[in-house]
Amino acid sequence: MSLKKDVLHLYRSLIKLSYTWKSALENPVIELEERKYIKEETRRLFRKNLQLTDEEVIRQHIQEGRTRLELALHYQNPYPRPVHLPQHVLHSTKDKRLKGQKRKLEQSKPIYVKSYNDEL
Repeated sequence: MSLKKDVLHLYRSLIKLSYTWKSALENPVIELEERKYIKEETRRLFRKNLQLTDEEVIRQHIQEGRTRLELALHYQNPYPRPVHLPQHVLHSTKDKRLKGQKRKLEQSKPIYVKSYNDEL
């Protein structure tokens, strides 16, 4: 029950942020775009993870959401921060070490971009 409460609290916080967001650039057009991005990204990720049942995975996603929220507020930027991957994981995809590369790539991702498995 506590996980459901945490998830709903995070969702409400993010949606509320989409209404109160102030852009660092103080440009009304950019501010509207960023507000729209926050709302759409929140809805997309929550819908994507709607079917999760494993409590540990849900906790990880809650932690990711909180981290992204804190980073957005701190840096006044709602978009994900760039991820710089270590050079040793950027070998050819035809290499026999592909499984190890995927594992290293996944381990090197910061918590705030774990939901972007398909996009990074």
